[in-house]
Amino acid sequence: MVLYLDYTSPNTQFTFDVNNSNVFTKDKRNFINVLGIKQLNTLENISLLDIFLSSNNVIEPHYHPNAAELVYCISGSAVVSLFNPFTKQIHNYPIKPGQVANVPQGWWHYEVATMDNTHLLAIFNAPTPEVILGSDLLKFTPPNIMSHTYCLNENEWKKTIAPIQSNTFIGPHKNCNRKQHQNDQARLTYQSQRYIHHYPHPPYNYQYQQLPHSGYA
Repeated sequence: MVLYLDYTSPNTQFTFDVNNSNVFTKDKRNFINVLGIKQLNTLENISLLDIFLSSNNVIEPHYHPNAAELVYCISGSAVVSLFNPFTKQIHNYPIKPGQVANVPQGWWHYEVATMDNTHLLAIFNAPTPEVILGSDLLKFTPPNIMSHTYCLNENEWKKTIAPIQSNTFIGPHKNCNRKQHQNDQARLTYQSQRYIHHYPHPPYNYQYQQLPHSGYA
């Protein structure tokens, strides 16, 4: 039970229509509904996103600082991709109806629909799913910091990220004027079957071997 909730109150909620709780809509075939404690106050340590996608649409790269995510495919098909910070690899998991992919808390990930009428259910072990979006990180990190840190041309970086819209959620955004290539689907499928190169950078919680004391303070 939720300890702070008065179960005798007439305001106590035990049912809710998730269809009435839209959090983002790109168009009539690509949208996300949400259910959390704000919608249903008797929820405990659980929440969900009800996700509808057409082919080639992407739930943009993001991470959840407060929860792990279990992605369940109801209809259609998708590839769930996640970055493993311990192996420095992108892992790609195609899922079809009845199949799931699990994303640990805080891991960078994204989903690509590979069929029209794809319906995914994202389940979180938190009363409200918090999210940090890739579009926001790219849009709001100062260009001079990016150019200095990664040895980039600042003006070229600004030009590159100019089309990015904050809070993209489902990409590409509706106003994208990039010419569509006929091999988009083939490219996405090809990428979903490959791993990026492994770079030997340890994660932040890597336990370094302690060196013998040098005698200096």
